[in-house]
Amino acid sequence: MNINTQSVSDLVGTIKQSLETQFRGVTVTGEVSNISSSGAGHWYFTLSDESSSISVALFKMDALRNPYIRSVKNGDKIILSGPISVYQKKGTFQILAKKILPAGVGNLVRRYEILKEKLTIEGLFDISLKREIPKFPKRVGVITARNGAALQDFLNVMKRRHFWGEIIIIPAIVQGENSASSLRGALQKAMQIELLDCIVFTRGGGAIEDLWSFNDEGLVRDIFECPIPIISAVGHQVDYTLCDYAADLRLETPTAAAEVISNPHKELNARMMFIGHKLKNLLFRQHTEIEKRLKRISPLNVLHLIKQRFQDTNRRIEKLGFIERKFELIGLYEKEQLLDELIEKAKNNTLSKFQQWQMRLKIIESKLEALNPSKVLLRGYSLIEDNDKNVITNLEKFNKIKENTPLKVRFYDGIGEVKK
Repeated sequence: MNINTQSVSDLVGTIKQSLETQFRGVTVTGEVSNISSSGAGHWYFTLSDESSSISVALFKMDALRNPYIRSVKNGDKIILSGPISVYQKKGTFQILAKKILPAGVGNLVRRYEILKEKLTIEGLFDISLKREIPKFPKRVGVITARNGAALQDFLNVMKRRHFWGEIIIIPAIVQGENSASSLRGALQKAMQIELLDCIVFTRGGGAIEDLWSFNDEGLVRDIFECPIPIISAVGHQVDYTLCDYAADLRLETPTAAAEVISNPHKELNARMMFIGHKLKNLLFRQHTEIEKRLKRISPLNVLHLIKQRFQDTNRRIEKLGFIERKFELIGLYEKEQLLDELIEKAKNNTLSKFQQWQMRLKIIESKLEALNPSKVLLRGYSLIEDNDKNVITNLEKFNKIKENTPLKVRFYDGIGEVKK
């Protein structure tokens, strides 16, 4: 069966010709957001009202004819005229602005400022009422879109920095008509979760209309009255919502929120690893030094040295002919007696040294024994292992184990078998 088709370029070209022919000149009023300029002198922004938005481009030559563009700010309401243009490469359309006139401050910005002033007077943004975010939170609630990039950024940072707490995701709609009520409902659910240490509101950036649900008066009041410390990480660095002012801590991005929460955990992990490595090296050096000293003061080595010296002395005496001259050397017996005393003293000193080092060795052995993992089990702890004797060290590994998988629980006095 033959199907008549056309290329994407042909389709977009047809649409481009139709739109640009039909909308050669439009005049529209709206609120400016996301305004920016390029190095070439072109200006780009979004024109929107409460329910729709459209991209606008003002190229360099037209910008020179409209110097008012340099004073336009996000939130300003303007009137512009120009043709509709289709950018064929991406298949998107925009207004090519030819003339721009001021139309007063936009409705959304006006509503934002009025509500901000009202809530400020009521004390909802009072810095002295801000609660401190726990340094080592064990359970963190995250209110955001389940499949949003903000959540993935947050989770990736927490995983990379080895956060050992529990992260509970409370999904909510973060943009659109029902988003404010969804966010308020998610906050109510979060407050019902037991032992929740802090709550994070987060989503990516956008225009003022995209973030408008975070300026909802009811949501702002709920955040102010919430007994759990709240972090607001909504939008980008330049985006401020009323939720940011009501929250106990405002951070620029989801990534920044994850870094602040996990930073104490990261620092503690690094410090524990450093101390463990340092302790291991110290014990190794002490053990090596003790072995060297024990080898030097070993009784067998000392006795062998004494015997060797004694033999050397006998040979020297024989060479001197002391036996034939014994009557001349009546003091030889005193020397021999003194030599015996010295030998006995050397033996005693050697034995004393040996006992001292043996005592120090026992002390070090007791310290090493205290670090034995089996001793930890005597205090009531236990280890979970799989059949390959791999220790299940965290909840993530445990959740990956299939149901009915046999596991072993190691106690100080034996091993028990269970199933997940």
